[in-house]
Amino acid sequence: MPNFETVVVNTDILILGGGMAACGAAVEASYWAKKQGLKVTLVDKAAMDRSGAVAMGLSAINQYLGIAKGENTVEDYVKYVKNDLMGIARDDQVADIARHVDSSVHLFEKWGLPIWTNDEGNYVRGGRWQIMLNGESYKIIVAEAAKKALGSDNIYERVYICEPIMDGDRIAGAIGFSTREEKIYVFKAKAVLASMGGAVGVFKPRSTGEGLGRSWYPPFSSGSSAYFTMAAGAEMTCQEVRFIPVRFKDAYGPVGAWFLLFKSRAVNGFGEEYMVTRRSELDNWGPYGKVKPIPANLRNYLGMLDVSDGKGPLFMETDEAIRNLAKKYEDDPKAFKKKMKELESEAWEDFLDMTIAQALLWAASNIAPEEKHSEIAAAEPYFIGSHSGASGAWVSGPADIAPAEYQWGYTNMTTVKGLFAAGDASGASSHKFSSGSHAEGRIAGKSIVRFVVENNQEPNIDDAKVEELKAKILKPMAVWEEFSGFSTDPDVNPNYILPKMYMFRLQKMMDEYAGGVVANFTTSKTLLEVGLELLGMLKEDSQKLAARDLHELMRAWENIHRTLQAESHIRTMLFREETRFPGYYFRADLPKLDPEWEVFCNCKYDAATGAWEMIKRPIIRLVD
Repeated sequence: MPNFETVVVNTDILILGGGMAACGAAVEASYWAKKQGLKVTLVDKAAMDRSGAVAMGLSAINQYLGIAKGENTVEDYVKYVKNDLMGIARDDQVADIARHVDSSVHLFEKWGLPIWTNDEGNYVRGGRWQIMLNGESYKIIVAEAAKKALGSDNIYERVYICEPIMDGDRIAGAIGFSTREEKIYVFKAKAVLASMGGAVGVFKPRSTGEGLGRSWYPPFSSGSSAYFTMAAGAEMTCQEVRFIPVRFKDAYGPVGAWFLLFKSRAVNGFGEEYMVTRRSELDNWGPYGKVKPIPANLRNYLGMLDVSDGKGPLFMETDEAIRNLAKKYEDDPKAFKKKMKELESEAWEDFLDMTIAQALLWAASNIAPEEKHSEIAAAEPYFIGSHSGASGAWVSGPADIAPAEYQWGYTNMTTVKGLFAAGDASGASSHKFSSGSHAEGRIAGKSIVRFVVENNQEPNIDDAKVEELKAKILKPMAVWEEFSGFSTDPDVNPNYILPKMYMFRLQKMMDEYAGGVVANFTTSKTLLEVGLELLGMLKEDSQKLAARDLHELMRAWENIHRTLQAESHIRTMLFREETRFPGYYFRADLPKLDPEWEVFCNCKYDAATGAWEMIKRPIIRLVD
């Protein structure tokens, strides 16, 4: 086995991740840290320019309130978010992000992001909360500001963080390895911000074979935030909440611009508009079936019912939408042709800005959106705290508005001393999207500096524990070296399991027992219990993961991270004894909404013993 060099990096503040939250934290923390003579270091699994959910670009910023111009209020946004998550949201966190998000958007524009404006100079709205942009370089622009704030000497790219390093009950740093060089990195820090994204690949994707690895949420997001915070002993929240977006089928092109900007309809294979024909079903889901906009999971559910009844597939009427928008020009053939060309261009640009694979699939399938509708479908489940999901760490709220039960000293700090979380790593504050994640990163960045100023002690790190973690990280390579000669086919060996085979087992198990695509997003107590038993066996086999090189070592650790995310999900779905989120998952044995379960379902994992604690936390409303 290669002889890995150990690189020790000492810093005051450690930011893990390179996405929007991490970039926001880097800008804010660097500004305040310099005033205090503190060092900020950022570590990213990828390269910051194209790291995170905005990696390919984006055609809209989905959270912009327009507070200064009186377009919306913070209270409006809090109501929207908690209604969309069937009542499960932290009002204080959502409000804190909402009151800061506009300033992040204004920074983006200052840094050079081309946001659409109308003749009056106002941002062009795609919906009540969305503004449109030419966003193929969105992440590059935001990352450039973060890199300038940090300085190149304080950025470590292509380093995969595996485990937290603890000093008793306080975070003391993180350990990982380079995906390009034979190096183990030990980062010692007085405080750490987890912002490593959510998780994809826990469930079997719809796209298989040549499309394996294609997903809506970034395929390189492997649950590292959840693993890191759970392994450190942090309390987690909303681990039962997974997000299932309805997207253009097979290439996962987002549908938001088509619904909001192009005013398109979605229909079933019989030409029926399921949001109309199934509307009475909304009466079964308490007050949340009656709010506007209809919660995303319920919109999903109505379409899923049609598919279950054999009325599929579902289509987005792109051709009809474009014709309707151009209709008022019909009396002027030249103006009509010009408008159609403009709308056609916008339709393609929507995907070229952020989901190039969808534009390629349209071309490959001979689909011209102005001439032919396109199929849509519910994707596989994702774990994401920034969109219409809510899974993540339970963090302290802002001192000025958070109730005492939600506040323990430092905004966005988890229940572990010195460990902060933002973006997809923090839970119960969904619908922050890209701009809100950046704003939350800035909030956490300022807060983490204050923590270090007030708790400025060097961490005490056990060298023996570090050596133990190094051996754990490199174990898959040691397993390969020891057993690779046992069989002639490297894929078949009784002494080890390769990362791809492990991933297939995890995805198949979650798909069938935890309510994936093949199970029509439906599960039950019995299914979940069988899934938990199978997951236990898989965890045993994780000790036999083998890696032939650095790339496979990364894949092995991605699987380890996904597995803990999967276990927390199953255990929390079992704990919540109701169906709260039809359209995201359905408990066949408990098929109704139960007002008694309008609570946060939290959990804590003990890495030393493997034990879990399940916790109910009350929902305290700040806005009616």
